Parts: sequence; structure tokens; C-alpha cells
Amino acid sequence: MSSDNIGKLPPQALENEEAVLSAMLLDPSCVDEVMEELKPDAFYSERNRLIFEAMYSLFMEHLPIDLVTVSTKLISQGKLESVGGMPVLADLSGKLGSSAYVETYVGVLKQKAVQRALITAANKILEDAYSEDIKFDDLVDGALNKVYNATDSLGRQSVQDIGSVINAALSRLDAAQTQSGLGGVPSGFPTLDAITNGWQASDLIILAARPAVGKTAFALNLARNAAVDHHVPVAFFSLEMSAIQLANRLMVRESGLSADKIKGSVKFQNDEWTLLEQSIVRLQKAPLYVDDTPGLPISEFRSKVKALWKQKHLGMVIVDYLQLMQGPKESKGVREQEVAAISRQLKVTAKELNIPIIALSQLSRNVVQREKGNGRPMLSDLRESGSIEQDADMVIFIHRPDANGLSENAEDKEKTEIIIAKHRNGETKSVEMSYKGERLQFVETNDSLYKNAQMVESKMNDVSADITPEEPW
Repeated sequence: MSSDNIGKLPPQALENEEAVLSAMLLDPSCVDEVMEELKPDAFYSERNRLIFEAMYSLFMEHLPIDLVTVSTKLISQGKLESVGGMPVLADLSGKLGSSAYVETYVGVLKQKAVQRALITAANKILEDAYSEDIKFDDLVDGALNKVYNATDSLGRQSVQDIGSVINAALSRLDAAQTQSGLGGVPSGFPTLDAITNGWQASDLIILAARPAVGKTAFALNLARNAAVDHHVPVAFFSLEMSAIQLANRLMVRESGLSADKIKGSVKFQNDEWTLLEQSIVRLQKAPLYVDDTPGLPISEFRSKVKALWKQKHLGMVIVDYLQLMQGPKESKGVREQEVAAISRQLKVTAKELNIPIIALSQLSRNVVQREKGNGRPMLSDLRESGSIEQDADMVIFIHRPDANGLSENAEDKEKTEIIIAKHRNGETKSVEMSYKGERLQFVETNDSLYKNAQMVESKMNDVSADITPEEPW
């Protein structure tokens, strides 16, 4: 702490603290609002904090809050004398001018509490910054977490009674009856969305397949559909491919030009630059954010996601892929424990920020070695840790017999099965798709729009082989 700050009192608003307590004593309609917004730490005065804690205990017990019940609760806790006795409680009853201003009083207390928390965090960051024993990554991650916790934790309730939770669930259900569209983030695939109702908030979705089957391509399709078509802010953490490589793949998807041309190994024709520029306009403006940090530690991932969530109103996160992340230091050395810790932290982050997180995962070689069932993957094939299956709300497999060397039929070349093997809040089912490798694009084979486009493409090819096929949708 600088010499200029020594001797200064921490930010506080004692009159507002007393006004809030008075409002709850005199006007029961204020109680729910205050309890939802404030925690004991919002009160700087120890006396006021003890009184609020007594009120909170009464609130959790569904008991009325008034002069008699609060004094009785303080007596049972052995704290009545600590707050000054009955005269102090009686005096509080006259502190409120109008309960109509309680929202303003609460806002002031929240601000002062955040200021105090930031001062504490800043002092700790300063102390850590002078230390020679803390590694750089841990220093930065610790600083980000301290600031995040200081600004985010004030209004969060650690305990909720089932009645308030049910009321919230009923309100959400009521809203769902009148809204059109999905309840979650759209995937862009109608049949898949019909099963999942979109990617649901707080869910950890594991997307797994063997190498070279198309995990990254499918994940990019999901990110593109959410960000471009539905304007949902999406963060894509790529631990395997560079941001430029991802951008190239997306440009192939949008333009229909070959991957060789987008990579620069084949020269463009005169009109293809115009085609490319026109096709990627929406993609350039989409709220899609890419991080290609290799070997990303799970702690740094959490800090980055929290920052994006606050700054960009993040709606979904995709991680490519889980096994390339670094787990916490205490789990190093035992790979199964490290992967389990990563999986657990991904689920905690999804729940904490109330957004879906899709994490790509490798499958073991058991898939290709198993002849029965045409090598269809099973939950036991998830690689390196059973905790992945346990933590996931949904597990989805991408199954392409041709890519796994399980079929030599020409008809199976594009055939893809999206298998929902685990669905905590819904049915398990499979969706048939086709993988258009030349465009790095997945399409649903039962989509009437897609079938119609195929017919049009076939007719156009009969007329002239030089005509470019229409986009499948």
C-alpha cells in the first residue's frame, strides 16, 4: 500500500447500511430484494453485519423479519449484546425515510463492498508481484482470479432453499411456453437441435472421435453456425491448430473454394478473389473469438473465459481438445488424475458462468480394433479417464466408418453418424449426416433443403461440368 493510502478508512456507507436494515425491519416487501443482492460482506460495520446475518438466518428459515424475531435470533446466537442490545435495534426502526429508495441504498453498498474487495485484491497482487518464488504464469493467473472474485462474488448466494429454486424453475418453464425457437445455443442442425433443444447453459458437452474423423471440422461448424447465423458470442480454444489454420478452414466452408486455393498452393482465378471477399463478410463480423495458445493450463483457460464472459457476453466455449490441456500442478505425474482434474474444472466453469462448454476428446484405439457393431464407439472408449464420462452432461461421438477404415464401399465415403451416447437431460439418439470433406462441412442427410440441393446439383452437372454446384442450404 502506498504512503498516500496509509491511514485512510476503507470505502463505506454506514448510513446506507442502517437504512437497508431498517427497511427490512419495517417493510417485508424489501426482504427478498435485499437478500438476493447482498451478502454479509457488503456491510462494513461489524454491528450491522451481525444484524444482517441474523436476518439472513431468519430468511432461510422462512420466518418473518421484525424487531422481535431479530432480537430473539441474536439472543439465541449470543450476539445481542455485541450489537448494542435492544436500544440499537429499536433505533434502527427510525433510520429509513422511504422504503422506495432501498434499491438505491443496496446499490451503494454493493459498490463500496466491491471497492473494499478490490483494495484487498490489489494489495495481495502487489505482495505477490514482489515475491521471487511465484512463477510468471501463476502470478498472472492469480491476479486475474483475484480481480474477478472481487467484482463477481458479491451477489452470489452460496445456499438456496428449494422453494426459491422451484420458483425460478417454474418461471423459466413458463417463459419457455411462449417463446419460439430453442432453449439453448443452436447447433445449426435441425434434427440435432430437436433432440438437444440447443446446447444448454451450464452443460459440459464432450465431442469425441478418433483422429482424422472430423472433430475439429464439426466443432468449427458448430462455432460458425452459432456465431454467424445466430450472433451468439463463441470462444474457440484451439490447442492443436493455429488461428490462421482455423481461419483458412472457415473460409473454405464459407466460400466453397478448395482448401489448396485458400492455403495458397493453387493460384486464384480472376473472379475468385471477389467470390471469397463476398462470402466471408458475415464471418468477419461474427462474434467468434479464437485462442491458439498451445498446452493451455486449465487455470489460464478459466481466467481467459471469465474475462471474455464479462467483456463479450460469451454464450458458448469450444475446446479443441481436452487431452492437450495442462492440469493443475498437484495432479502432474499421473495422467488419469490430470485429465480428471481438467474435466472437472471444465464442468465447474460451465456451471459457474452458466454457459455450455463443448470439449473435444480423443477415443482409444479400441474403436478400430473392435469388429462387432462396425466399430461404433462406446462410452468406455473415452481416452485416459473415466471422469470425462462422469463429468459430462452429454457425450457425442462422430462415427465415420470410411475414415476409420471400417468400410470400403464408395457409398460410405461421406456417411457420418452423430451419436448422442449420453444425455443427462434427454434421450440418447443418432443423427445421420454427410461430411463434405472438400468444404469441411457437415450436413444432415434427412434435411429436405439439402436433398433438394443435391437434386439441383445433379441436374446442373448433367448440363455442364463447369457449373459450380449450389450451396447445400
